[in-house]
Amino acid sequence: MTSRSQRTSIRLGFEESSLRIAIDAIMPLREVSAAIRKSTKYAQIAASIGEVGIIEPPVVARDAAEHDRYHLLDGHLRVDIVRASGETEIVCLVATDDEAFTYNRRVCRIATIQEHLMILNAVKKGVSEERLAKALNVNISSIRAKRTLLTGICAEVAELLRDRHVPINTFRQLRALKPLRQIEAAQLMMAMNRFLLPYARSLVVATPDNQLVEGHRPREPGLTGEQIALMRRESENLEREFRTAEASYGSDHLDLVLAIGYIGRLLGNARVVRHLAQHHAGMLAEFQKIADLQKAA
Repeated sequence: MTSRSQRTSIRLGFEESSLRIAIDAIMPLREVSAAIRKSTKYAQIAASIGEVGIIEPPVVARDAAEHDRYHLLDGHLRVDIVRASGETEIVCLVATDDEAFTYNRRVCRIATIQEHLMILNAVKKGVSEERLAKALNVNISSIRAKRTLLTGICAEVAELLRDRHVPINTFRQLRALKPLRQIEAAQLMMAMNRFLLPYARSLVVATPDNQLVEGHRPREPGLTGEQIALMRRESENLEREFRTAEASYGSDHLDLVLAIGYIGRLLGNARVVRHLAQHHAGMLAEFQKIADLQKAA
C-alpha cells in the first residue's frame, strides 16, 4: 500500500485548477506569422473555436520574476484566435514545469482510431455531421469516412492500431483482407513502422485470393499476372524471414549484450590486451571497434 508520505511526494504537472488569465499577461514563445494565419490548420482551429469553443485550454507557466505574468507553452494558435476575436481573457492550465520542450515532449497527438471514437461519441450525443464538419472546417465526406473507419476491420486490428497514426486509405486497403490476414498485415506494419497507403497496398496485392474478402481483389494497372505472382512469392519469403528473425531477436540481443560486456572486461585487463597486441593484433582492433560502438551508443 502506498504511504501518505509517498503520495505527497509526487509532484503535480499542473496547478490543481485552471485560471482565467488576461491575454495581455501571456507572453508567447513564438510569433504567429501572417502565413500561419492563412493556413488550413489555423482555419480549422478558428472554425472549431467559433462553433464549440475551446476544448483543450492553452498551457502556461508563471514567470519566475513577475508572478502575474505567464509564458505560453502550448496553444499559440488558440490564444491568437481568441485575441483576434476581441476577447481579453482566456482560461488556461498552469504548468508547474516551465520547460516548453518538456511539456511538448509529453503531448500525444490524437491517433486515427481515437479520432474516430470521438466522432462516434459526439454523434451519439446528438451532434450532427454537418456541425462536426463545420467545427473542424472539413468536408462532410471526411467526417463520414472517419465515422465508418472501422467498418470491415476486425476488433484485433482496431486494438493493435488504436494508438497509431494510420491514414484512412490504409484502413480501406485492410478491409479487402480477411480477419487473420488483416491481423498479419497490421503486425507487419507495426513491426516495420510503415502505415502509409503504398505499403498497405503492396501487402494486399501480395495476398493470395483465399485470404481476400470476395470481390475485393485490387486492380493494379501496369502489373501483369506474372508480376503479381512474383510479388506474392517475394512477400511470403520476406514475411517468413521476418518471423524467423523476430522469434530469435530477444535471445540474439541478449547474447550480443553479454558478448559486448565480456569484451569490455577483456579490454579492461592489461595482461589480456598486451597478449592480444603481441599475438592477435587484428582481433584486438576488432574488439576495440566493438567497445567504441558500445560507448557511442
